[in-house]
Amino acid sequence: MSEPTHLGGSRDRENVQNEFMRARAEDITLPAPEGAPEPTDDVGKPRSLWQDAWDDLRRNKLFIVGSVLVLILIVMAAFPQLFTSVDPRECVLQNSRQPPSSEAWFGYDLQGCDVYARTIYGARASILVGIFTTTAVMIIGGLIGIIAGFFGGWVDGIASRITDVFLALPLLLGSILILTAFPSTTDTPELVVIGKVVLALALLGWTQLARIMRSSVIQVKNQDYVQAARALGATSTRIIGRHVLPNSLAPVIVVAMISLGAYISAEATLSFLGIGLQPPVISWGIAVNDAATYVRTSPHMLFFPAMFLSVTVFAFIMLGDAVRDALDPKLR
Repeated sequence: MSEPTHLGGSRDRENVQNEFMRARAEDITLPAPEGAPEPTDDVGKPRSLWQDAWDDLRRNKLFIVGSVLVLILIVMAAFPQLFTSVDPRECVLQNSRQPPSSEAWFGYDLQGCDVYARTIYGARASILVGIFTTTAVMIIGGLIGIIAGFFGGWVDGIASRITDVFLALPLLLGSILILTAFPSTTDTPELVVIGKVVLALALLGWTQLARIMRSSVIQVKNQDYVQAARALGATSTRIIGRHVLPNSLAPVIVVAMISLGAYISAEATLSFLGIGLQPPVISWGIAVNDAATYVRTSPHMLFFPAMFLSVTVFAFIMLGDAVRDALDPKLR
């Protein structure tokens, strides 16, 4: 007796579905049916979240303004000689606290140093602290978040409890304790001083990104394409690298960009308290600390470094907000 046609059609549909799931998991391109037109580069090609986000960002004035400001600040930090030819460490005591003039656009500080030159050169240390801290936080928090979210169970329990312990320590208070225990002197190399501040901020700042990464990984790992890859025998490393990590990074990148400005602000706070960056390092926080006593008599010493610090923090936060709006599907 011949097999009913509806059963044969059901088997065909099941075979097509299995073939599609296998191709999705292994990134195989299925051949087009006979008679179907060949796909072109622009038509029929699926668009990723990042492509859609980039199209939105190019039309976002907030992103354009933030990008221009960040680009100028990065160039300023990398090549300060393009903005001033004055040596920031060349000080003449008789010029102490003189107001802005044609010779010194931002005036002179307490030691008779050009405030404009020190403000330009101060961008390097402050931005380096923000970038290095953000990178370290993304590595530490991202790694812990991926492990906790992907494997779950007792691994997630231990990672979550460790995160809770570090989360209970305030960032600034913990950084003060660490930097007080390992102080820097005038003989300490500049990179070592910057490294200590980065280490203090990174050791206590990774908890938020770890939680965000964990939540994102938990959502992604339950998707059909991840389950299909697992069913086909893909290793955990391959699944994380090819499927979980690329689809979990969006919220982490957004928070990291916004946090970068916060870390620059935290560095300035620590330097203002006298335990962050130390001379001979030049930074905005040190300049604000030196000018705090003379706010009433010489406000220019405080205004210009504080203005550059505020603009930098604002630029990174503005950039992060624009990226968040572009990557959030709820706002589309």
